Amino acid sequence: MMPRVSIYDIGLIDYQEAWDFQEKLFKAAIDNKIAKRKDAEVPLPYNHMLFCQHPHVYTLGKSGNKEHLLLDEDGLKDKKAMFYKINRGGDITYHGPGQLVVYPILDLEQFFTDIHKYMRLLEEAVIRTIAVYGIKGERIDGMTGVWLEGGSKNERKICALGVKASRWVTMHGIGFNVNTNLDYFRNIVPCGIEDKAVTSMQKELGSPQDIQEIQSVLLQELKDLFGFHVL
Repeated sequence: MMPRVSIYDIGLIDYQEAWDFQEKLFKAAIDNKIAKRKDAEVPLPYNHMLFCQHPHVYTLGKSGNKEHLLLDEDGLKDKKAMFYKINRGGDITYHGPGQLVVYPILDLEQFFTDIHKYMRLLEEAVIRTIAVYGIKGERIDGMTGVWLEGGSKNERKICALGVKASRWVTMHGIGFNVNTNLDYFRNIVPCGIEDKAVTSMQKELGSPQDIQEIQSVLLQELKDLFGFHVL
């Protein structure tokens, strides 16, 4: 039987509020798995996928370097931006309006037990999505995310990934630049990489894009790649 996933189209939401919601769903899934190991009659954990945008915020992964944030507290206030140190992998990144953020809370034991494969499929979903709009995305060996013109002097990142997993349950996920204000990336060393540029669909295509339409395309690609039913 194909896994089932509940989809939440949240819109613009405060980062802390979305994080709390993720943590609630994440904990419930793990508690359910622990209970199921004691009682086989307990149903499988629910799977969830959150689509949203955030007000301006910088987040630092557990292995990240705080010095990669180039703003002090006054600078953050001036930019009307928040800062959080969080429990995903990866370094520092930016989220803001116009960036499509996807948080899958999936029990990978219902799909496959391979974190590397999970990350590559998230990337592949974005690569296929931007291909619909005539943008060629790719991977760069040793780096996560989706890039354009990898290996050239013009290589630039259009999508960042950072995830956490425990007992094969995932949280955090994708930051996909659709209509993102790229000026905010000038205030950090994105993902701890000093010599790489960032881009967005808007920049590549020369005009703002329909983020709801792109979200629908991305969801379909995720469904096809992971093989799930939407509840």
